[in-house]
Amino acid sequence: MTMPTTSKTVTSRDGTSIAYEQSGSGPAVILVDAAGHYRGLSSFGGLIGLLSANFTVYHYDRRGRGDSTDTQPYAVEREVDDLAALIDEAGGWAFLYGFSSGGLVALHAAANGLTIPKLALLEPPIETTEDRSAQAAFTTELAELIAAERRTAAVEHFLNSVGVPDEIIAGMRESQSWSAMEAVAHTLVYDCMVSEATSLQLLASVSVPTLVLGSEASGDDLTGMAATVAKAMPNSSHRSLPGGWHGIPDDVLAPVLTEFFEH
Repeated sequence: MTMPTTSKTVTSRDGTSIAYEQSGSGPAVILVDAAGHYRGLSSFGGLIGLLSANFTVYHYDRRGRGDSTDTQPYAVEREVDDLAALIDEAGGWAFLYGFSSGGLVALHAAANGLTIPKLALLEPPIETTEDRSAQAAFTTELAELIAAERRTAAVEHFLNSVGVPDEIIAGMRESQSWSAMEAVAHTLVYDCMVSEATSLQLLASVSVPTLVLGSEASGDDLTGMAATVAKAMPNSSHRSLPGGWHGIPDDVLAPVLTEFFEH
């Protein structure tokens, strides 16, 4: 059975229009997409249908992507404001599920005191060293490629640098997902800035009950990051689930999220 979906917009604090879809009924769950992803290129399609049986699911285009507008200069705080607007629209509180760097945005929202009763994260990428010079250099390199209108090169550089396996990149090149990611390549710089701004100290400040998930088939870097995030947070648990590289099948993930949010 296909759940009814409505497309709407909400206005963030700085006037940015945030486009979102709402489906299902029940407590609110907001899904926060990974780098380069939005409603037109998302891993959440199947998950939304499964969660909609128990929750009102909000899936939005992060600023600068899809049907959402953008306001310069970019700042992580503005993405927090976007979530604040969505939470207000959802009735004043919402569970959050963030995938990859979307999980970092969700963490910043929780650290800033938004009304989030529970938080679930799938393999949030975090730099565990205090020296962020290499990360800052990577952000600068991406920004320079975007400024030179070299979007294809920017996408390639990002995917290679974050460790996406060659076979997955090759498959993306042969699909519509490549052009979809090129269309929002400038926002890859945004995600790098979110990563730079996410520290172990920030994680330690988040007391919201949090479930940190990892895939059994992900590389050591990703699984190690998930474990590090869970260890750094004062009220978190960590689970490893059957899955592929940096991903868990919807039919495995949905029951785990449902159980966590409902109990």
